[in-house]
Amino acid sequence: MNLVDNKAQEKRRFLRHSMCFPLTFSIIKGSLKKKSKPEKTETKDISRGGLLFSSKTGVSEGALIQIKIPFQTKIFRVKANVVHCQKNSDTGLCDIGVKFSRTKEAFKVKLIEQMYLISEYRDLQSMQSGRQLSLQEASQEWIKKYSERFSRLYW
Repeated sequence: MNLVDNKAQEKRRFLRHSMCFPLTFSIIKGSLKKKSKPEKTETKDISRGGLLFSSKTGVSEGALIQIKIPFQTKIFRVKANVVHCQKNSDTGLCDIGVKFSRTKEAFKVKLIEQMYLISEYRDLQSMQSGRQLSLQEASQEWIKKYSERFSRLYW
């Protein structure tokens, strides 16, 4: 495990977007442990190339992990490689940065993020205006209002 100080030099190639949604990860290979028990956590931020989340335990740089991201009744699975593991002095947890192993994985996570944003938009419309939108109606409205701005964040 390569624990780095919180103020490590910035090496990101892609813009990060703060986003918090649940995930479960487990180590597939490349760590001290061959495989690990799944650990539940949540994202801190995501980008076109990867994501950042916290863990109770560190993971070796270069390890291949499987990430499961639930959304409603579905579970999306993506594979990623650990690029850094930093001990966060404020939380005592390890912040783990991963990069997606393939473009297909990155695209899948972008779609998941969009679904979470649409779901939040639907909830916000319900609270603010009392409108009860179906997920499809909320999707159509959200896409018209925000999809161009959302696409500029990544592509």
